[in-house]
Amino acid sequence: MATFVRTSGCAADEITMATAHPARMYDYLLGGKDNYPADRIVAEQVLRAAPEARLMARENRRFLHRAVRFLVAEAGIRQIIDIGTGIPAADNVHQTAQKVTPDVRVVYVDNDPLVHAHANALLTGTGRTAAVLADLREPHKILDHPRVRHLIDFTEPVALLLVAVVHFIRDEEDPAGIVRTLLDALPVGSYLALSHATGDLRPITAAQVTEAYDAATSPLTVRSHSAIAVFFNGCDLVDPGLVQVPTWQPDGKRPKGYRNIWIYGGVGKRI
Repeated sequence: MATFVRTSGCAADEITMATAHPARMYDYLLGGKDNYPADRIVAEQVLRAAPEARLMARENRRFLHRAVRFLVAEAGIRQIIDIGTGIPAADNVHQTAQKVTPDVRVVYVDNDPLVHAHANALLTGTGRTAAVLADLREPHKILDHPRVRHLIDFTEPVALLLVAVVHFIRDEEDPAGIVRTLLDALPVGSYLALSHATGDLRPITAAQVTEAYDAATSPLTVRSHSAIAVFFNGCDLVDPGLVQVPTWQPDGKRPKGYRNIWIYGGVGKRI
């Protein structure tokens, strides 16, 4: 997949190391080393406004792991498109999925060349995984990419992962239309797993963090619960629905301060 993202939506050729990038900010907040001074400066601004930012990054990733395990173990999914991959970290999507069922196929999509390089190095020789350099704003290019078409059978159910990435698509760029285009390409019985920052729970903090992200390659757009729920149109939400990410099918004790986590997450089945 920055505080609430694993990547952004800006075009790959616009990304420079001199400007903070959400994927590298996210890496910094998770304790990673694949980030640059510009990323750390903006991430520290975010932390001053929202000390819970590191916890939010960790809980967002834990949501991703739980969602993937559900999709493979319970929903029977055997192919995944993960858009907004972010810099590889421990227990990547293909590793989590293939621990459950070894034959799961995964395509990673990100618009940061650094992420793409790391992903390609990680995936060398796997055969069931691929990495694609592409932009969420151009869903048809993702769907038509030869690597995607090689690994993904669009006649069989697919899991689409949009974990902490859609909030980097501005309203005027029609995020609902982008998500709809991707879902419409998938057969009935496919799934959408999505998480998204919200202004519902801590509006002042969210506004301050949004301002900090103006210095990054992509602005952050927080949305209400009802606005995020629109992305699941045409899907039946899996219990417990669209909720704060630590409360989505928790597999252990909820972390201290989880009520301060202002990211909603959910999984829906296309109908």
